[in-house]
Amino acid sequence: MFRPKLPTMPQPTGIVTPPAVIEPTTITPGTPTAPAAPAPVPVSTRPTIQLTPGTALALVGGGTAVVLVVGAVLVSMLLAVAITGASVAVCAVVLRSLLASGNRRR
Repeated sequence: MFRPKLPTMPQPTGIVTPPAVIEPTTITPGTPTAPAAPAPVPVSTRPTIQLTPGTALALVGGGTAVVLVVGAVLVSMLLAVAITGASVAVCAVVLRSLLASGNRRR
C-alpha cells in the first residue's frame, strides 16, 4: 500500500523506421569569385533614448524608493509573524499552567 507503483514504459507499436543514413560528400574547389559588396545597414526608425543627468538621478531615486518600500513591507510581514508566534507561545504557556493547576487542585 505504501510502495510507489512505477509505470512501465510502453513498447513501440507499428512500423519503426531506422534513422536516415547521411553519406559524406566531397567538396571540389571552384573558381574564386570576387568578394561581395557589404550589405547596407538598415536605419532604425525607433527614437533613441538620451540619458541626461536629471533622468539618471530620477531613475536612481525611483529604484531606491522601490527598494525601500519593498524592504519595509517585508520587514513588517516578518515582524507580524514574529509577534503572532510570540503571542501563540504565551497563550500556550498560560493554558498549560491553567490546566496543570486545575489538575493539582482535584
